[in-house]
Amino acid sequence: MQTKPARVRILDAAHELMLTVGLARATTKEIARAAGCSEAALYKYFDSKEELFVRVLTERLPRLTPLLSGLAAEPGQGTLAGNLTEIARQAALFYEQSFPIAASLYAETQLKRRHDEALRAIGSGPHLPIQGLDAYLRAEQAAGRVRADADTYAAASLLLGACAQRAFAYDATETGARPPVDEFATRIAHTLVGGISVTDTPGAPRP
Repeated sequence: MQTKPARVRILDAAHELMLTVGLARATTKEIARAAGCSEAALYKYFDSKEELFVRVLTERLPRLTPLLSGLAAEPGQGTLAGNLTEIARQAALFYEQSFPIAASLYAETQLKRRHDEALRAIGSGPHLPIQGLDAYLRAEQAAGRVRADADTYAAASLLLGACAQRAFAYDATETGARPPVDEFATRIAHTLVGGISVTDTPGAPRP
């Protein structure tokens, strides 16, 4: 006897299959079978596999987007370094768990293109966290806690790019171990806030 609601079972099954066989091979038919329901029942809750993928990311993985939205809505709370540390920690965990799901798409160019088109159609995509962090940094800039001449988009790209790279860049090392997430997040945030140059460099290019 099924004890969980059908929607929850579908999300659980999709999450497990996407992790084990990859997004490209996890079909809605297989997800429905694993959830103990029909494929027609799956489509009662989700319009497409792409929507299901987005819901897995938002409901089963670390909550990066709500964190960014909340901070952008109320700038000036906590410390800038503390907030960026928590963003980096959540982002590192998010990419660590989502990279194995999405990586299989990159082996199939046409499928990747269709997937990207479907994400655009529902207003989603991997660019949104960068935009969300940029919005937060611009809000802090307006509040006077980020330098007026700082390139917030570049800063967002640097932080999230480092977090995404942590998901796969260490597999070939001797131990195959990623840097511990708390230490990694603290170091990334500290370096971003402090910068690395001993002097300011005027006239740096902006997008």
